[in-house]
Amino acid sequence: MKISTCTAMAAALILGLSGCEQQEAASDAPAAVEAASLEALNGTWKADLASIKFEGKPEEFVLQGGTYNCKTCIPPLTVAADGQFHPVADQPYFDSISVKAVDDRTVEMRRRKGEREVSSTTMQVSEDGNALDTKFTNSNNPSVPPVKGTEASRRAGPAPAGAHAVSGQWTAERIQDYSEDALNITFRVAGNQVTMNAQGESYTAELGGPAVPIKGDAGGTTVAVTREGNGLRETSTRGGKVVNESTIIPSADGSSLIFTSVDPRDGSKTTFAAKK
Repeated sequence: MKISTCTAMAAALILGLSGCEQQEAASDAPAAVEAASLEALNGTWKADLASIKFEGKPEEFVLQGGTYNCKTCIPPLTVAADGQFHPVADQPYFDSISVKAVDDRTVEMRRRKGEREVSSTTMQVSEDGNALDTKFTNSNNPSVPPVKGTEASRRAGPAPAGAHAVSGQWTAERIQDYSEDALNITFRVAGNQVTMNAQGESYTAELGGPAVPIKGDAGGTTVAVTREGNGLRETSTRGGKVVNESTIIPSADGSSLIFTSVDPRDGSKTTFAAKK
């Protein structure tokens, strides 16, 4: 599975804005009205795991001949599958990884940044070979408890002849058993400032203003926020490249928020709802 801030779910939990700027100082009143309309976002919202949907190309990886190759990782990743830690380049959230085949249906991965272990996953294929459960633990941010959960996927492409059962193409279907506290997202819109807190990560940014660092993000991600209709848009960048475009749109009655997150690098899309 792709490892971003935490998981695909975590990537979608950090949202944003897109805005109309008034051209004249005399437009103070309309600007206040616009800001007030965004106050429907204020409060703490809980993501609904049952609502999450994944779109995009299947994930693809192969474990064969003692080598693990993640073809859809960004960037692609190839490492010896001998259970030892090996250095990797250009991965913002870890700099070494170990991969081990536990048995003919199970693979364990552990990731470190420096000397600290920051995440682990256990992938287990069903007996019929058509389903994959990926249990994950993410502790990139040491200031909050580790985030845990399970991603359930179905096979979308066969494993190469002679490869481990986890090999092939997989389509994510749902997230389950996710850490309860990590489902909460808090927004505060005050004037032209937006503050977000989720999973130990936070930012305060101006509508239409410059990108700001996401505090608690170990990958050095920055975010710029603008207004998107009656909601918000967030553009996240890392290393000078856009890595995520997210929107958050309130429902007509204000009882829920719809989060949509797109990675422009591969076109993958995650959507879910959250309620107060």
